[in-house]
Amino acid sequence: MENRIVNHDEWVAARKAFLVKEKEYTHLRDKLAKERQALPWEKVDTNYVFEGPHGKVTLSDLFEGRSQLLVQHFMMGPDWKEGCVGCSFMADHVPGALVHLNNHDVSFAAVSRAPIENIEAFRQRMGWNFPWVSSGQNSFNFDYNVSFKKQDTVYYNYETSKFGGEELPGISVFYKDENGQIFHTYSSYARGNEEFLGTYVMLDLMPKGRNEENGLQDWVRHHDKYDVVKEHKCCHS
Repeated sequence: MENRIVNHDEWVAARKAFLVKEKEYTHLRDKLAKERQALPWEKVDTNYVFEGPHGKVTLSDLFEGRSQLLVQHFMMGPDWKEGCVGCSFMADHVPGALVHLNNHDVSFAAVSRAPIENIEAFRQRMGWNFPWVSSGQNSFNFDYNVSFKKQDTVYYNYETSKFGGEELPGISVFYKDENGQIFHTYSSYARGNEEFLGTYVMLDLMPKGRNEENGLQDWVRHHDKYDVVKEHKCCHS
């Protein structure tokens, strides 16, 4: 790290100059959010039925009486015993937000193709409190372009590209009106979901930033697989 060392007045001047750019970004983000909310919707005509821990669950059921639903397309394939590390990293950010979302007319659910017994075992291991259902018996993952047959090219993130796997991450948003009709309002994939990762927001404030060369795979682990962190003495210990 070779940052310049300056006096306080220079530090404040540089910080204020950068603050102008931060405010521009904030205003642009607000503008994009309004444009996103104004995008057209498509009606969901398929009656998706999932497998939940207590039996069959429809897409409508996942709204849990609310009008808005955020779905995490969680990478956990049919024969997987644990979920994708990156998807797990995102899921770690959900529990704290869930009560706030639920009290603001938003429900959340994760959906994967793994059998529900594998999902439940992993969910309990991770200590997560959000609904998570299996789409292994329906076309949901394929319809929303996050699961694929093994092939050279796939349609993902609104373009065709080469990919030899079967699962990729994403999020989808749905709205249910007073008549029970469901609409698909938004989907995002790949780095489009980074704003869900509050840890990244914090790391971007740090002098070393994200400190990674190959993305999450450089350092992120399932939260129960990190080496034990040595306790640091604090002022009240």
